[in-house]
Amino acid sequence: MAGGEGEAAWPLLDEKPDVYFDGCPGCAMERRKAENPGIPYGLFFHTWIINLVTCLPVSSLFPFLYFMIRDLGIAKKVEDIGFYAGFVGASYMLGRALTSIFWGILADRIGRKPIIVITTLSSLVFNTLFGLSVHYWMAISTRFLLGFLNGSLGTIRAYAVEVCRPEHHAIGLSLVNTSWAIALIIGPAIGGYFAQPTEKFPNLFSTDSLFGRFPYFLPCLFISIICFVVLISCIWLPETLHTHKIFSLWAESDKKYGGLSFSSEDVGNVIVVTGASILLYQTFIYPHIAQVIGLINSSRVATILSMVLLFTYPPMAYLSRPWLSIVVNVASVLKSCSVATVVTCSFILQNNSVPQDQRATANGIATTLMSLFKAFAPAGAGIVFSWAQKHQHASIFPGDQMVFFLLDVVVLFELIWTFKPFLDIPKQTSSS
Repeated sequence: MAGGEGEAAWPLLDEKPDVYFDGCPGCAMERRKAENPGIPYGLFFHTWIINLVTCLPVSSLFPFLYFMIRDLGIAKKVEDIGFYAGFVGASYMLGRALTSIFWGILADRIGRKPIIVITTLSSLVFNTLFGLSVHYWMAISTRFLLGFLNGSLGTIRAYAVEVCRPEHHAIGLSLVNTSWAIALIIGPAIGGYFAQPTEKFPNLFSTDSLFGRFPYFLPCLFISIICFVVLISCIWLPETLHTHKIFSLWAESDKKYGGLSFSSEDVGNVIVVTGASILLYQTFIYPHIAQVIGLINSSRVATILSMVLLFTYPPMAYLSRPWLSIVVNVASVLKSCSVATVVTCSFILQNNSVPQDQRATANGIATTLMSLFKAFAPAGAGIVFSWAQKHQHASIFPGDQMVFFLLDVVVLFELIWTFKPFLDIPKQTSSS
């Protein structure tokens, strides 16, 4: 893992970066931004069109949803059509609400591009299946899965910030919101014009054709074709996440430097196990914890657990396989679930702390700040790790211990900020 200095100014600090890591997508993007200070029109358009196609399925069904429910035969009376249509419309948002935070956390672990690809692919598959629905349960299930596998909500906002310099952040985030607004215009138009084509265009579509049997397939197919084109274009979509995180650097370094001598495959297995565990934890365990002990106490317990776990990392280097792999996986799962708890609680507290007409602004500010700190963190991690390996045999706090000690100090500040006067919950939200 070699590094070299860029020639242009560091976009966030306005000074030369200490190091770029070869093979790190995040470093490649930072170098690109440093060398090209202008507005990245191509990446902005790519981001805009990706968000557009993933939003189209959300709004395209409403012009024909009433007729679709009628034709599915689930409603015994005409007056019941609205009742069943409401559940189909809500199923997408329910699915998305259950997994949005998980997808955001996973995007911070494996990268923005994989999540964008998964979202676009799921939009293609389940939007197509929705158009082929012949039963009510199929319609509501495909809409739910469409939302459940939509991980672009927070990911695309983070990506829009990371592909440009700070002076262009406002443009990037505005384009994301603009694409959503355009989708609210184009989506209903596609659904309204292309649904029931045998009735609207009898000269082009016969009642015996595929579109006669599935009258609501054409608008879904039209959107899915666009999704397919965008999915192919994602091949050229650059990754922005820095991959030289402390864990991977530490795990893949040699044991004589306090590392674990893991291969890239070993690290990948740990990340996969951790990601799956976060999904299960966020879905089935976290809601009960937050309900029983509250948001603030959940954050505090998770923070304290993180501090304890960080102290256990350096001694892991003395373990041998298979115990090493087992212990590392357990520690990674617990640590990531702790982080997920803090992040989820923070988002809920943030939204509860401002009135409804300010929540979008608050989330935009939070996303920008998180992206800025995530830009600082990898560079800092690389510097600290390099310093630690050079001081591996120090008499007080050897290098590997110093790395995790510094991380514990950061987490300690996180714990302190959960107490007054830094965090003061309004009375109406303190009980939650």
